[in-house]
Amino acid sequence: MEGFCRLLIMFTLLSLAESTCIGRDQQLVLAAFGSVSGFISSNPIPSNCSPPIVREINLSSQNLSGTVSWEYLRNMSRLQAVDLSNNTLKGSVPSWFWALPALLKVNLSNNHFGGRVPGFGSTVSSLQILDLSNNRFTNWVNLTLFPNLKALDLSHNNLRLFPPGVSRLTKLEHLDVSSCNLSGTLKPILGLESLKYLDVSNNKLQGDFPSDFPPLGGVNFLNISVNRFTGQVGSDKYRKFGKSAFIRAGNFIVSAISSSNHSFLSHSRHPPHKPLKNHTPNKKHIKTRKSRSKKNGFVIGVSFGSAFVAVSIALTCVCCNYRRMTRTRNKWAISKPMNQIQVPYKIEKSGPFSFETESGSSWWVPDIREASSAPVVMFEKPLMSLTFKDLIVATSHFGKESQLAEGRCGPVYRAVLPGELHVAIKVLNDAREVDREEAIAMFEDVSRLKHPNLLPISGYCIAGQEKLVLYEFMANGDLDGWLHELPAGRPNVDDWSTDTWDNNDPEMASNIHTSLEKLNWLRCHRIVLGIARGLAYLHHARSKPIVHGHLVPSNILLSNDLEPRITDFGICRHHGISVGSTEGDVYCFGLILIELLTGKPGSEETVTWTRRLVKDGLGVEALDPRLRRRDCDSAREMVEALRVGYLCTAETPEKRPAMQQVVGLLKDVHLTYGKLLLS
Repeated sequence: MEGFCRLLIMFTLLSLAESTCIGRDQQLVLAAFGSVSGFISSNPIPSNCSPPIVREINLSSQNLSGTVSWEYLRNMSRLQAVDLSNNTLKGSVPSWFWALPALLKVNLSNNHFGGRVPGFGSTVSSLQILDLSNNRFTNWVNLTLFPNLKALDLSHNNLRLFPPGVSRLTKLEHLDVSSCNLSGTLKPILGLESLKYLDVSNNKLQGDFPSDFPPLGGVNFLNISVNRFTGQVGSDKYRKFGKSAFIRAGNFIVSAISSSNHSFLSHSRHPPHKPLKNHTPNKKHIKTRKSRSKKNGFVIGVSFGSAFVAVSIALTCVCCNYRRMTRTRNKWAISKPMNQIQVPYKIEKSGPFSFETESGSSWWVPDIREASSAPVVMFEKPLMSLTFKDLIVATSHFGKESQLAEGRCGPVYRAVLPGELHVAIKVLNDAREVDREEAIAMFEDVSRLKHPNLLPISGYCIAGQEKLVLYEFMANGDLDGWLHELPAGRPNVDDWSTDTWDNNDPEMASNIHTSLEKLNWLRCHRIVLGIARGLAYLHHARSKPIVHGHLVPSNILLSNDLEPRITDFGICRHHGISVGSTEGDVYCFGLILIELLTGKPGSEETVTWTRRLVKDGLGVEALDPRLRRRDCDSAREMVEALRVGYLCTAETPEKRPAMQQVVGLLKDVHLTYGKLLLS
């Protein structure tokens, strides 16, 4: 019966093709996903009736479920990329699929796929980028036929052992096998000399660091945390890879660490004959204390009793001064975290705690007695038992090295929570006067705003008067960094009103510097359309619109596939910050659109200049020359998009279109964008 239904679908599509001139590749794709729940075939037909060739299938984050009928894709010889990520698709992928002659990139992450990879066969795959993370693949993965791979992500699968053939991936630059239940050693990857990114965290791997590792000279990002390694961590490796690379990585000895890394040293395992520095009295203070006690005893010494009292008082003062100086020098001494090495630490039970922000201009003080008394509520993982103490540990006591930004609502920190949960934690400085119950209602309300182009809060923690919200961490940073090629992890110091959540990895910095080369017109259109969709959801999904109030490029985060995710919405509006209007949001969107297409900073001058050119019919002169050179055939579409920006930035708010209209206009600009990306 199932076979009959598939034949019927195919016959219907062929009949439709004869009457509407749908291309053969389109027919095959529609048939392949015809039985998938949630799939909507809404691809427009080119006006010239010239059947297009499908080079890329992009169905990411479309709420798809079921099984793909892969056999219909067998003869798509021009197919270069497939992105089915962030759905609930299941089943296995046939071995012939990996050998499609033009296939270069496949992203099946965050689904329920399993079975063999690549299965049986002898044809070498041309694939260069493969992401199978967060699926149900086991040790059936075989990489023998993938010699051209440059990026491979198998994280969050149950592999148990390194896949056969991984040693042959001599071109591999990016390898992520974190959370794969791997055991054994790193011997299978010792020969991978081209690696720049290596993540083997959260496994049961053994071996000596760094001798049993592949060459680390060219590696820019390394994470070996939560394993059973042994070895030494020198200051060069510590500075290069950071603390987070070695969290609970095994039994390590720290050697040659400079005084600037004292906090890391004090929580690492040391050779038995070298006591911890912070357990050794400060000789300078001892000498000062003795000299002062003698001096005071000589000056005041009228009698033995009075001298004794005087010396006691002096010693007490000196000790108090010593303790105060120690606290000043090491202000996190209350509860130092277990910095990246698996060594027990002590956290005092008595509060309050205090944390200084990176700029040194402000402090925030959770007025609680015990860090474990403030629970962390996770909306998607309600059974997780976390407290404020876990946040202290994960952020190195909210240290400056963990701080990502100091935004308009408060400081933002990066953290990896138990269970390899990578989050960004924002402290809401302006919410201190908000009642607890009101804050909880606010957080729960915002958490229910679900859309592929929004980044809602993942959880929250209320510690005294301090309110903290948790977001999923976006390693690709924000749109501002991609537009202006900011080095990752370096916020725009001229404007602390924005939040820059960038990865602090050298490799990501390199990616940012080449980002403009990746922002072709197709990518730009996808980004602006995603932003428009997310904003339209905020404005129109509920009976009362939700105004963002601060839509700027730094509040547009980018997922792994550069899908835009709007953040910083629905929170600040609850505690005294003016949020503006939906018309103001539309203007801000138009500003982002103009900035993206012109390559010029988003300012009133840029808006005025662009609007004048568009009005005079010279919009092509406003386009970023890099985009125009790269996509000269798409100049007309880019000018049409600039006209949308022109409408959004109208001086009279009433003349600006609603965001639902903006979404429709942007869809009409690039007719071939939708479920399929065609050429």
